[in-house]
Amino acid sequence: MKSILVTGGTGFIGSHTVLELLANNYQVVVMDNLRNSKIESLKRVEKLSNMHVDFHKIDLLDKPALSGLFNKYKFDGVIHFAGLKAVGESVEKPLLYYTNNITGTLNLCEVMQENQVKNLVFSSSATVYGNPDQSPLTENESLSAVNPYGQTKLTIEFILKDLQHADSDWNISLLRYFNPVGAHKSGDIGEDPHGIPNNLMPFITQVAVGKLKELSVFGNDYPTPDGTGIRDYIHVVDVAIGHIKALEKLREKPGLVTYNLGTGKGSSVLDMIQAFENANSVKIPYKFAPRRPGDAAICYADVSKAERELNWKAKYSLQEMCRDAWNWQTKNPTGFD
Repeated sequence: MKSILVTGGTGFIGSHTVLELLANNYQVVVMDNLRNSKIESLKRVEKLSNMHVDFHKIDLLDKPALSGLFNKYKFDGVIHFAGLKAVGESVEKPLLYYTNNITGTLNLCEVMQENQVKNLVFSSSATVYGNPDQSPLTENESLSAVNPYGQTKLTIEFILKDLQHADSDWNISLLRYFNPVGAHKSGDIGEDPHGIPNNLMPFITQVAVGKLKELSVFGNDYPTPDGTGIRDYIHVVDVAIGHIKALEKLREKPGLVTYNLGTGKGSSVLDMIQAFENANSVKIPYKFAPRRPGDAAICYADVSKAERELNWKAKYSLQEMCRDAWNWQTKNPTGFD
Protein backbone atom coordinates (compact mmCIF):
# COMPACT_ATOMS: atom_id res chain seq x y z
CA MET A 1 0.00 0.00 0.00
CA LYS A 2 2.06 2.91 -1.28
CA SER A 3 -0.20 5.34 -3.17
CA ILE A 4 -2.26 7.40 -0.71
CA LEU A 5 -4.87 10.12 -1.24
CA VAL A 6 -4.98 12.63 1.61
CA THR A 7 -8.17 14.68 1.79
CA GLY A 8 -7.74 17.95 3.69
CA GLY A 9 -4.00 17.53 3.31
CA THR A 10 -3.15 21.23 3.53
CA GLY A 11 -4.61 21.60 7.04
CA PHE A 12 -2.82 21.48 10.40
CA ILE A 13 -2.77 17.73 11.01
CA GLY A 14 -3.00 16.92 7.29
CA SER A 15 0.16 18.79 6.33
CA HIS A 16 2.20 17.17 9.11
CA THR A 17 0.90 13.75 8.09
CA VAL A 18 1.78 14.34 4.44
CA LEU A 19 5.33 15.16 5.53
CA GLU A 20 5.54 11.90 7.53
CA LEU A 21 4.09 9.92 4.61
CA LEU A 22 6.77 11.30 2.30
CA ALA A 23 9.46 10.47 4.87
CA ASN A 24 8.17 6.89 4.82
CA ASN A 25 8.32 6.64 1.01
CA TYR A 26 4.59 6.83 0.29
CA GLN A 27 3.37 8.35 -2.97
CA VAL A 28 1.00 11.10 -1.89
CA VAL A 29 -1.76 13.01 -3.67
CA VAL A 30 -3.43 15.84 -1.75
CA MET A 31 -6.90 17.26 -2.31
CA ASP A 32 -8.37 20.18 -0.40
CA ASN A 33 -10.89 22.93 -1.07
CA LEU A 34 -8.65 25.43 0.82
CA ARG A 35 -11.62 26.75 2.76
CA ASN A 36 -9.79 26.64 6.09
CA SER A 37 -6.20 26.20 4.97
CA LYS A 38 -3.64 27.56 2.54
CA ILE A 39 -1.69 26.00 -0.31
CA GLU A 40 1.45 27.55 1.21
CA SER A 41 1.51 24.75 3.80
CA LEU A 42 1.94 22.17 1.05
CA LYS A 43 4.66 24.23 -0.64
CA ARG A 44 6.55 24.18 2.65
CA VAL A 45 6.03 20.44 3.01
CA GLU A 46 7.56 20.02 -0.44
CA LYS A 47 10.52 22.19 0.56
CA LEU A 48 11.07 20.31 3.83
CA SER A 49 10.86 16.92 2.12
CA ASN A 50 12.55 17.97 -1.12
CA MET A 51 9.75 16.10 -2.90
CA HIS A 52 6.85 17.10 -5.15
CA VAL A 53 3.25 16.44 -4.14
CA ASP A 54 0.40 16.43 -6.66
CA PHE A 55 -2.33 18.78 -5.43
CA HIS A 56 -5.94 19.09 -6.59
CA LYS A 57 -8.29 21.80 -5.40
CA ILE A 58 -11.47 19.75 -5.05
CA ASP A 59 -14.41 19.91 -2.67
CA LEU A 60 -15.79 16.57 -1.48
CA LEU A 61 -19.28 17.84 -2.32
CA ASP A 62 -18.19 17.90 -5.97
CA LYS A 63 -18.62 14.21 -6.69
CA PRO A 64 -17.84 14.36 -10.44
CA ALA A 65 -14.50 16.04 -9.71
CA LEU A 66 -13.80 13.43 -7.04
CA SER A 67 -14.57 10.64 -9.51
CA GLY A 68 -12.24 12.25 -12.02
CA LEU A 69 -9.44 12.20 -9.45
CA PHE A 70 -9.90 8.47 -8.83
CA ASN A 71 -9.92 7.88 -12.59
CA LYS A 72 -6.58 9.66 -12.89
CA TYR A 73 -4.75 7.82 -10.11
CA LYS A 74 -4.69 4.27 -8.77
CA PHE A 75 -4.88 4.74 -5.00
CA ASP A 76 -4.16 2.01 -2.47
CA GLY A 77 -5.82 3.88 0.37
CA VAL A 78 -7.18 7.18 1.67
CA ILE A 79 -6.51 9.26 4.78
CA HIS A 80 -9.59 11.40 5.31
CA PHE A 81 -9.06 14.69 7.16
CA ALA A 82 -11.31 16.99 5.13
CA GLY A 83 -14.12 18.61 7.10
CA LEU A 84 -15.24 21.67 9.02
CA LYS A 85 -14.10 21.57 12.64
CA ALA A 86 -15.05 24.69 14.64
CA VAL A 87 -17.35 23.73 17.51
CA GLY A 88 -18.83 27.22 17.91
CA GLU A 89 -19.55 27.59 14.22
CA SER A 90 -21.16 24.16 14.16
CA VAL A 91 -23.64 25.30 16.84
CA GLU A 92 -24.47 28.40 14.79
CA LYS A 93 -24.58 26.60 11.43
CA PRO A 94 -25.52 22.95 12.00
CA LEU A 95 -26.85 22.37 8.48
CA LEU A 96 -23.55 23.55 7.00
CA TYR A 97 -21.67 21.04 9.14
CA TYR A 98 -23.99 18.10 8.48
CA THR A 99 -23.96 18.77 4.73
CA ASN A 100 -20.24 19.36 4.45
CA ASN A 101 -18.87 16.69 6.77
CA ILE A 102 -21.36 13.87 6.31
CA THR A 103 -22.35 14.29 2.65
CA GLY A 104 -18.70 14.86 1.75
CA THR A 105 -17.72 11.59 3.45
CA LEU A 106 -20.57 9.71 1.78
CA ASN A 107 -19.37 10.97 -1.62
CA LEU A 108 -15.83 9.88 -0.80
CA CYS A 109 -16.89 6.39 0.28
CA GLU A 110 -19.11 5.92 -2.77
CA VAL A 111 -16.31 6.90 -5.15
CA MET A 112 -13.85 4.69 -3.27
CA GLN A 113 -16.27 1.78 -3.54
CA GLU A 114 -16.79 2.37 -7.27
CA ASN A 115 -13.01 2.23 -7.74
CA GLN A 116 -12.39 -0.73 -5.42
CA VAL A 117 -10.30 1.37 -3.02
CA LYS A 118 -11.27 -0.01 0.38
CA ASN A 119 -8.54 1.07 2.79
CA LEU A 120 -9.44 4.15 4.84
CA VAL A 121 -8.00 5.99 7.83
CA PHE A 122 -10.59 8.41 9.24
CA SER A 123 -9.79 11.51 11.25
CA SER A 124 -12.24 11.23 14.14
CA SER A 125 -12.14 13.01 17.48
CA ALA A 126 -12.43 12.60 21.23
CA THR A 127 -15.60 14.70 20.91
CA VAL A 128 -17.42 11.41 20.19
CA TYR A 129 -17.15 10.67 23.93
CA GLY A 130 -19.33 13.69 24.68
CA ASN A 131 -19.07 14.96 28.25
CA PRO A 132 -17.47 11.98 30.03
CA ASP A 133 -17.95 11.25 33.72
CA GLN A 134 -14.51 9.77 34.17
CA SER A 135 -11.07 9.45 32.58
CA PRO A 136 -8.95 7.87 31.20
CA LEU A 137 -11.24 7.00 28.31
CA THR A 138 -10.93 3.68 26.52
CA GLU A 139 -12.21 3.04 23.00
CA ASN A 140 -15.10 1.08 24.52
CA GLU A 141 -16.64 4.04 26.36
CA SER A 142 -20.24 4.96 25.58
CA LEU A 143 -20.48 7.46 22.74
CA SER A 144 -22.42 10.70 22.53
CA ALA A 145 -21.92 14.23 21.26
CA VAL A 146 -22.71 17.61 22.75
CA ASN A 147 -22.42 19.76 19.61
CA PRO A 148 -23.05 19.39 15.86
CA TYR A 149 -19.35 19.09 15.05
CA GLY A 150 -18.97 16.14 17.41
CA GLN A 151 -22.21 14.67 16.09
CA THR A 152 -20.85 14.70 12.52
CA LYS A 153 -17.77 12.76 13.64
CA LEU A 154 -19.92 10.27 15.53
CA THR A 155 -22.36 9.86 12.62
CA ILE A 156 -19.48 9.23 10.21
CA GLU A 157 -18.10 6.59 12.58
CA PHE A 158 -21.48 4.82 12.52
CA ILE A 159 -21.62 5.08 8.71
CA LEU A 160 -18.16 3.55 8.37
CA LYS A 161 -18.99 0.76 10.82
CA ASP A 162 -22.12 -0.10 8.83
CA LEU A 163 -20.17 0.06 5.56
CA GLN A 164 -17.50 -2.35 6.79
CA HIS A 165 -20.12 -4.66 8.27
CA ALA A 166 -21.90 -4.82 4.91
CA ASP A 167 -18.69 -5.36 2.92
CA SER A 168 -15.86 -7.14 4.73
CA ASP A 169 -13.38 -6.15 2.01
CA TRP A 170 -13.23 -2.71 3.64
CA ASN A 171 -10.45 -2.07 6.15
CA ILE A 172 -11.03 1.09 8.17
CA SER A 173 -9.17 2.71 11.04
CA LEU A 174 -10.97 5.30 13.17
CA LEU A 175 -8.46 7.54 14.93
CA ARG A 176 -9.88 9.54 17.83
CA TYR A 177 -7.53 12.46 18.49
CA PHE A 178 -7.53 14.23 21.78
CA ASN A 179 -5.90 17.72 21.65
CA PRO A 180 -3.22 18.05 18.93
CA VAL A 181 -0.84 20.96 19.50
CA GLY A 182 2.71 21.99 18.63
CA ALA A 183 4.27 22.21 15.19
CA HIS A 184 7.04 20.71 13.08
CA LYS A 185 10.43 21.37 14.68
CA SER A 186 11.48 23.47 11.67
CA GLY A 187 8.79 26.03 12.48
CA ASP A 188 7.83 26.05 8.79
CA ILE A 189 4.42 24.39 9.19
CA GLY A 190 1.99 24.70 12.09
CA GLU A 191 -1.52 25.64 13.14
CA ASP A 192 -2.93 28.70 11.35
CA PRO A 193 -6.52 29.23 12.54
CA HIS A 194 -8.82 31.81 10.99
CA GLY A 195 -9.92 34.58 13.36
CA ILE A 196 -9.81 34.12 17.13
CA PRO A 197 -8.65 30.54 17.82
CA ASN A 198 -11.04 27.97 19.24
CA ASN A 199 -8.25 25.88 20.73
CA LEU A 200 -5.97 26.66 23.65
CA MET A 201 -2.48 26.45 22.17
CA PRO A 202 -2.92 28.82 19.20
CA PHE A 203 -4.73 31.19 21.58
CA ILE A 204 -1.69 31.12 23.89
CA THR A 205 0.80 31.64 21.07
CA GLN A 206 -1.18 34.54 19.61
CA VAL A 207 -1.25 36.21 23.03
CA ALA A 208 2.49 35.58 23.39
CA VAL A 209 3.26 37.15 20.02
CA GLY A 210 1.08 40.17 20.81
CA LYS A 211 -1.66 39.41 18.31
CA LEU A 212 -4.22 39.04 21.12
CA LYS A 213 -4.26 40.96 24.43
CA GLU A 214 -4.85 38.13 26.88
CA LEU A 215 -5.96 34.53 27.16
CA SER A 216 -9.49 33.74 28.31
CA VAL A 217 -9.54 30.72 30.62
CA PHE A 218 -13.05 29.32 30.47
CA GLY A 219 -13.95 28.18 33.96
CA ASN A 220 -11.92 28.11 37.18
CA ASP A 221 -14.43 26.22 39.32
CA TYR A 222 -14.16 22.70 37.89
CA PRO A 223 -13.58 19.78 40.31
CA THR A 224 -9.87 19.66 39.36
CA PRO A 225 -6.73 20.49 41.39
CA ASP A 226 -6.55 24.09 40.14
CA GLY A 227 -10.18 24.55 39.06
CA THR A 228 -9.44 24.64 35.31
CA GLY A 229 -10.33 21.98 32.75
CA ILE A 230 -7.99 19.07 32.17
CA ARG A 231 -7.24 17.77 28.66
CA ASP A 232 -4.89 15.37 26.92
CA TYR A 233 -2.53 17.47 24.78
CA ILE A 234 -0.53 15.61 22.14
CA HIS A 235 2.15 16.80 19.73
CA VAL A 236 0.88 17.01 16.15
CA VAL A 237 3.91 15.05 14.90
CA ASP A 238 2.97 12.18 17.24
CA VAL A 239 -0.55 12.31 15.75
CA ALA A 240 0.89 12.27 12.22
CA ILE A 241 3.05 9.23 13.01
CA GLY A 242 -0.09 7.55 14.37
CA HIS A 243 -1.52 7.71 10.83
CA ILE A 244 1.51 5.92 9.41
CA LYS A 245 1.04 3.18 12.00
CA ALA A 246 -2.70 2.99 11.19
CA LEU A 247 -1.93 2.51 7.48
CA GLU A 248 0.50 -0.27 8.34
CA LYS A 249 -2.22 -1.91 10.44
CA LEU A 250 -4.62 -1.91 7.48
CA ARG A 251 -2.22 -4.21 5.61
CA GLU A 252 -3.23 -6.91 8.09
CA LYS A 253 -6.85 -6.57 6.86
CA PRO A 254 -8.24 -6.00 10.39
CA GLY A 255 -11.73 -4.94 9.29
CA LEU A 256 -12.74 -1.91 11.37
CA VAL A 257 -10.46 -0.83 14.21
CA THR A 258 -10.59 2.17 16.55
CA TYR A 259 -7.74 3.87 18.41
CA ASN A 260 -7.31 6.79 20.76
CA LEU A 261 -4.38 9.07 19.95
CA GLY A 262 -3.27 10.93 23.06
CA THR A 263 -0.53 10.85 25.68
CA GLY A 264 -2.62 9.20 28.39
CA LYS A 265 -1.90 12.16 30.69
CA GLY A 266 -4.14 15.08 31.59
CA SER A 267 -2.93 18.69 31.90
CA SER A 268 -4.99 21.64 33.11
CA VAL A 269 -5.20 24.98 31.34
CA LEU A 270 -2.99 26.53 34.02
CA ASP A 271 -0.52 23.63 33.63
CA MET A 272 -0.30 24.45 29.93
CA ILE A 273 0.22 28.16 30.57
CA GLN A 274 2.98 27.32 33.07
CA ALA A 275 4.64 24.89 30.67
CA PHE A 276 4.58 27.47 27.87
CA GLU A 277 6.07 30.16 30.08
CA ASN A 278 8.80 27.80 31.32
CA ALA A 279 9.65 26.49 27.85
CA ASN A 280 9.83 29.86 26.16
CA SER A 281 10.50 32.45 28.90
CA VAL A 282 7.39 34.36 27.81
CA LYS A 283 4.68 35.63 30.16
CA ILE A 284 1.07 34.85 29.23
CA PRO A 285 -1.50 37.29 30.65
CA TYR A 286 -4.85 35.61 31.22
CA LYS A 287 -8.25 36.20 32.75
CA PHE A 288 -10.91 33.79 33.97
CA ALA A 289 -14.15 33.66 32.03
CA PRO A 290 -17.36 31.67 32.53
CA ARG A 291 -17.43 28.01 31.58
CA ARG A 292 -18.36 27.17 28.01
CA PRO A 293 -21.47 25.01 27.62
CA GLY A 294 -20.63 21.36 27.04
CA ASP A 295 -17.03 21.52 28.26
CA ALA A 296 -16.05 18.53 30.39
CA ALA A 297 -14.02 19.00 33.56
CA ILE A 298 -11.59 16.18 32.77
CA CYS A 299 -10.94 14.36 29.49
CA TYR A 300 -7.86 12.29 28.72
CA ALA A 301 -7.13 9.07 26.89
CA ASP A 302 -6.33 5.51 27.68
CA VAL A 303 -3.85 4.82 24.88
CA SER A 304 -2.89 1.25 25.77
CA LYS A 305 -4.71 -0.20 22.74
CA ALA A 306 -2.73 1.92 20.25
CA GLU A 307 0.50 1.06 22.06
CA ARG A 308 -0.34 -2.64 21.96
CA GLU A 309 -1.79 -3.00 18.45
CA LEU A 310 -0.06 -0.22 16.49
CA ASN A 311 3.27 -0.19 18.33
CA TRP A 312 2.70 3.55 18.67
CA LYS A 313 3.28 5.81 21.63
CA ALA A 314 3.41 9.60 21.94
CA LYS A 315 6.99 10.66 22.63
CA TYR A 316 6.92 14.46 22.83
CA SER A 317 6.61 16.21 26.21
CA LEU A 318 4.42 19.17 27.11
CA GLN A 319 7.53 21.38 27.11
CA GLU A 320 8.40 20.27 23.58
CA MET A 321 4.83 20.91 22.39
CA CYS A 322 5.04 24.45 23.78
CA ARG A 323 8.51 25.06 22.38
CA ASP A 324 7.58 23.94 18.87
CA ALA A 325 4.30 25.87 18.86
CA TRP A 326 6.16 29.05 19.85
CA ASN A 327 8.87 28.45 17.25
CA TRP A 328 6.17 28.25 14.56
CA GLN A 329 4.37 31.36 15.81
CA THR A 330 7.49 33.52 16.09
CA LYS A 331 8.63 32.54 12.61
CA ASN A 332 5.12 33.08 11.23
CA PRO A 333 3.41 35.79 13.33
CA THR A 334 0.58 36.08 10.79
CA GLY A 335 0.47 32.39 9.92
CA PHE A 336 0.99 31.40 6.28
CA ASP A 337 0.10 34.87 4.99
